[in-house]
Amino acid sequence: MPPDEAREERRTRLLAAAQISLRQLSDILGPLGTRFADAGFELYLVGGSVRDAVLGRLTSDLDFTTDARPEQVQALLRGWADAMWDTGIEFGTVSAEALGQMLEITTFRAEAYDRVTRNPVVRFGERLEDDLVRRDFTVNAMAVRVGRGGAEEFLDPLGGMDAVLAGVIDTPATPQESFSDDPLRMLRAARFVSQLGFSVAPRVSAAMADMNAEIDRITPERVRTELDKLILGEHPVDGLVLLVDSGLAERVIPEVPGMKLAIDEHHQHKDVFWHSMTVLRQAIDLEDADPDLVLRWAALLHDIGKPATRRHEPAGGVSFHHHEVVGAKMVRKRMRALAYSKAVTEDVARLVFLHLRFHGYGEGQWTDSAVRRYVTDAGDLLPRLHKLVRADCTTRNKRRAARLQATYDSLEQRIEQLREREDLDRVRPDLDGNAIMQLLGLPPGPEVGRAWSHLKELRLDRGPLEPDEAAAELRRWWAEQGAQVPLAEQPGGEA
Repeated sequence: MPPDEAREERRTRLLAAAQISLRQLSDILGPLGTRFADAGFELYLVGGSVRDAVLGRLTSDLDFTTDARPEQVQALLRGWADAMWDTGIEFGTVSAEALGQMLEITTFRAEAYDRVTRNPVVRFGERLEDDLVRRDFTVNAMAVRVGRGGAEEFLDPLGGMDAVLAGVIDTPATPQESFSDDPLRMLRAARFVSQLGFSVAPRVSAAMADMNAEIDRITPERVRTELDKLILGEHPVDGLVLLVDSGLAERVIPEVPGMKLAIDEHHQHKDVFWHSMTVLRQAIDLEDADPDLVLRWAALLHDIGKPATRRHEPAGGVSFHHHEVVGAKMVRKRMRALAYSKAVTEDVARLVFLHLRFHGYGEGQWTDSAVRRYVTDAGDLLPRLHKLVRADCTTRNKRRAARLQATYDSLEQRIEQLREREDLDRVRPDLDGNAIMQLLGLPPGPEVGRAWSHLKELRLDRGPLEPDEAAAELRRWWAEQGAQVPLAEQPGGEA
């Protein structure tokens, strides 16, 4: 089949798929279109909603544009929508929920930007074309007219379908104009590369490289949101490579391109950066179902401490001693700068800190105490740590790779065997604080905490103890601290 005919056939198939997707929304689109048509207004489904319908991946969030003003939109939705918000009304957007769908309906806009912030000076437009040309990318500049019958007509004045068919991210206006208006669009381009598997047009990649400093106008929270969407996409490595090649990564996550400076000690990859990309891919392959943000960030950042710890050894070769310790500190610094929550930051940092611990296991020489500490230190991150450690095996030597995986299988079996004998998920001292205070005759205070910590270390070393044995060990430890055993606990003593 000639290329042009194949292209048209694919276009027809995509439009048919979009019709099927939109038909599933008839209970929303029909009544909504009727309300706007009866009131004399136009209504269009636009943006990512149309793009995703064409790609057969429609979500529960729907974006619309209309010639109705915000207050008129509110009046039309009142009594029909289950809920309504006006948080974006100053930009012409009314948000609502109906039948489980989230809706955003925005009045036609033809805004300008001050090119200092990314906030538009809103000017309502009169035509759909004016609204579409202001959008970030042509794949997001398609529209579907919504009327009394629901989805009625596909509109594509800017060639969005051609961009979808070519798998290309391009801008309706020039990239320079688009990115000057809103620099966040540069990160969004990389995000769509990750989510859609598309590439960017040459003029877009060139503009991203020339204008990457403009991203400094964007708040850390906005940057973080786009980075998360990128790393959770189906092709995050492609998006990350674009960020690095364009220089954007140097401005938002400089530790990632910084890994290009360190050669992997096994010389199996071009550098630590590409090793980390491989680990990220392999971690994704190990995910249970949904994308795991913490695991993916840990896989990406697990070796960021290597450049700072690289040493050329006298006998030859390269070492990166304690790079996991340095890396965990770097993770905390970067994720705090990007305004991540404390919980996410600490989870990623802890995985980075622990990712090398397994290599001390050798051929299974760890004691039960070491296995307990591995499980306890990982806590609820243990399933993710299992995946990260396995993903970090990137050797091309099949025999060595098989040996590493078998050794980790052995560790997991040891963990399960211990779990069958004792509660590994909640390793606590055999005596609680009240029992400690009673045995030692102590009031609440730091000494009780020290005693509790000693008993926990004992529990990790020896496993569960009987209460009498734990009490005897506590008294022995207390005596070693130079303290007197309370009179009531001495043989023949009286209270």
